[in-house]
Amino acid sequence: MPPTDARTDTGAGPTPQLGRGAEDTLDLRLPEELLALFREDELTFGSPQPDVSRVGDLLDAPADWGPVTTSVGSVHLVPVRIERDLPLISRWMNDPAVAAFWELAGPESITAAHLRTQLDGDGRSIPCLGVLSGTPMSYFEIYRADLDPLARHYPARPHDTGIHLLIGNVADRGRGVGSTLLRAVADLVLDNRPRCARVIAEPHLRNTPSVSAFLSAGFRFSAEVDLPDKRAALMVRDRALRRLL
Repeated sequence: MPPTDARTDTGAGPTPQLGRGAEDTLDLRLPEELLALFREDELTFGSPQPDVSRVGDLLDAPADWGPVTTSVGSVHLVPVRIERDLPLISRWMNDPAVAAFWELAGPESITAAHLRTQLDGDGRSIPCLGVLSGTPMSYFEIYRADLDPLARHYPARPHDTGIHLLIGNVADRGRGVGSTLLRAVADLVLDNRPRCARVIAEPHLRNTPSVSAFLSAGFRFSAEVDLPDKRAALMVRDRALRRLL
């Protein structure tokens, strides 16, 4: 579950890593009966004329959310394609400031396995490049916090949506870019997932720059949470408070 540079806002990292004795985000397999209930929910509580091609999409198609204008430029979430994006993401994962929290340093095969776990899964977690004014400069994971092992450690609500972020370019760290991206993407989630009342994050408690970035992005500190691989700060951006924070 990783995060932000120990000195700057590198990111808010992933869920516990496979093979490290912790529960991975996608280790918990959903039975088909439960997935059917979520698909039924899409039909019952979605728009009056739902797009049937998106029925069963657990995250409401982040690929379709489009760019959003911010004070640092236009931000666009672009779903990862391993054949195109692996060298770049792996290079970021080998940055010592990133590796300290994401723990995915090493050959490209390590990052590839992490990405494939999500891309070959049931859609509960979607890896994306954060493209700023046409340049890929960050990595996001948008995930269903209520369907994640994280939900065992806090009072989850249906459709809680989580964010992990790392900023790849050193020049973009420590100057508020991370906070701007976090606010923009959290608002994209709330704008495009009408049933989601809260956006969740769980940076390492000792990663104070990451916690600070979330606070600056309109998240509130909710609690300290003991997770299998870390003590985390549970950060929450509430739909009801988004215009106030």
